Amino acid sequence: MNKLYIFFLFLILSNCTFKPVIDHHGVHFLEKKQLDIIENKTNKNDIIKKLGFPSTTSKFDNDVWIYIERKQTQSKFSNLGKMKIYKNDILVLEIDKYGLLKKKNFYNKDDMKKIIAAKTTTESDFRKNSFLYDFMSSMRQKLNDPLGTRAKKRKEISQR
Repeated sequence: MNKLYIFFLFLILSNCTFKPVIDHHGVHFLEKKQLDIIENKTNKNDIIKKLGFPSTTSKFDNDVWIYIERKQTQSKFSNLGKMKIYKNDILVLEIDKYGLLKKKNFYNKDDMKKIIAAKTTTESDFRKNSFLYDFMSSMRQKLNDPLGTRAKKRKEISQR
């Protein structure tokens, strides 16, 4: 019986590891790969060969391609194993209408701490006395009671 306990203890301990678990998202080694990309020389095809397809794209005056690399690992035991970000890199590429790279910006975790986000919020303009509020309320009422049966029942109850 003792041999069975020793076997299970050995089995459990052999599956434990002291290496941290790393959760990786995005392009591997983005910081090194972005050095090969040169403004006014690299085109779309070269970028796709080196980095693959972008994580996000947008279209303004020029194409904007965004590549992301994010690595997380479990924090110390005192934080109960919550995931902690230890690498967060973003590469923003602006490509002109001819397919050439016009502008390149690389941001790492420290750079993102310096970026200030807007703190203002948009207020909703739904007041109880506004036309839009009245219209939406009547539409909601018609959707909830299309035949008006609830109103008829209320009328019957009040007449009794």
